[in-house]
Amino acid sequence: MTPFLYLSHPQVKVDPDVPVPDWSLSDVGRQRTEAFARRPDLSLYRRIVSSEEVKAKETAAILGAALGLAVEVRPAMHENDRSATGFLPEPEFQAVANEFFAHPDDSIRGWERARDAQARIVGAVNAALAEAPGIPAIFVGHGGVGTLLLCHLAGYAISRSHDQPPVGGGCWFRHGAAPPQGWCAMEDGA
Repeated sequence: MTPFLYLSHPQVKVDPDVPVPDWSLSDVGRQRTEAFARRPDLSLYRRIVSSEEVKAKETAAILGAALGLAVEVRPAMHENDRSATGFLPEPEFQAVANEFFAHPDDSIRGWERARDAQARIVGAVNAALAEAPGIPAIFVGHGGVGTLLLCHLAGYAISRSHDQPPVGGGCWFRHGAAPPQGWCAMEDGA
C-alpha cells in the first residue's frame, strides 16, 4: 500500500450564522498548521489531497506552500453530513456525535449514517491512491470521517473511543506497512 498521512484541520472560527463547511481556520489553527508544515518528516510526501470544505482547504494550502505542492480537492472527503441540524452548541453537538458513533447504522437526527460516511471516506482515499500508485500523500480532512477511516484501516469497530484527542482538531495518523494505531496531535513527534 502507498503510505499516507491523514490530517484533520485544527481550530476554526465558529460562527453559527455561517454554514459549517464554510468555516475558516482560526488564528490558533493557522499557527498550529504553520508549525506542523515545518516538520522535516513531511518532505517524503509528494501529494496533498484535501476535502473541499474551507477549513480543510486552508490547512492543505499552508502545507502545500511549505512543501511546494499543489493541492488536489476532492468533494467526497467532506465531514459527515450534519446539514439536517446545522450548527449545534458544543454540549449538544458532543451528545449527538456520541450517538453517531454508538449507532453507526442509524441516522441520528438526520445526520449521514456513520457506516455511509465511512464507506465514502474509504472510497475517496482509495480512489486517490489508485490514481497515483506509489506516491505518498497527505490527506487533509476532518476528525469525524478521519476516525471512521482509522477504524477501517486498523480493523476496529466504529467507536468514538478511537476519536482524536481533545486538542481542537489538528491531529494526524500515518498508514503504510502497518495499520495506524491512533491519532497524534500536530505537536506530537513522528
